[in-house]
Amino acid sequence: MSDEIDNYEISTDNIPKHIAMIMDGNGRWAKKRGFPRVSGHKEGMNNVKTIAIEASSLGVKVLTLYAFSTENWGRPNTEVNFLMKLPIDFFGVFVPDLMANNIKVLATGILEDVPQKTRDVIQKAIDETKDNTGMVLNFAFNYGGRSDILQATKKIANDIKNEKLNVEEIDDDLISNALLTSNLNELADPDLLIRTSGETRISNFMLWQMAYTEMIFDDILWPDYSPDNLREDIYKYQNRDRRFGKIK
Repeated sequence: MSDEIDNYEISTDNIPKHIAMIMDGNGRWAKKRGFPRVSGHKEGMNNVKTIAIEASSLGVKVLTLYAFSTENWGRPNTEVNFLMKLPIDFFGVFVPDLMANNIKVLATGILEDVPQKTRDVIQKAIDETKDNTGMVLNFAFNYGGRSDILQATKKIANDIKNEKLNVEEIDDDLISNALLTSNLNELADPDLLIRTSGETRISNFMLWQMAYTEMIFDDILWPDYSPDNLREDIYKYQNRDRRFGKIK
């Protein structure tokens, strides 16, 4: 089966199960228009619903969005405070749309360091959508790849210290199960990473999980990223030869 969009023919049999996205370029989008940076973040938030519903309709199983990194605390307080308020605004408006599309909300990150109001609204969205059986919309919030590996290492070391685990038992699966993405089970590792805005780095995002992830870096600023752009990127993914270090 295929779905032809403009010049791109997408195979519905080879949709990436897990897409991770770095939604970059909100501030630059606003600056180009003479707006304050926070208006770009607001426009970017509105685009999350559009892209999430499109991904769900295409058959994506997990869409992970890098919403706030552990390094973002270093931004100006006014911007950090606005970013902490975004989940409150987003879930306050869009949960009915997520419910209508059978989308389940999850969050990956160190949420105990997030303000209580923000944490409460994220948890409420998780609780309200927990019985949905469609795509998982996973927000990486206060997440960093290194801090993820660090907390997993501490967890494993503590189990060894308490004689719950032997060193010889440590393998890839054990480490994966100790990471913050373990709630995604077998879908924890992204098939495709998409980063908008033209930057070509992964910015401390899912360092363990993206060992064999296909990566696409788009010049488009996140607020302008459209469903057609998503389909084009999936088309590019489908034309990659994924060998996972082996020879076919």
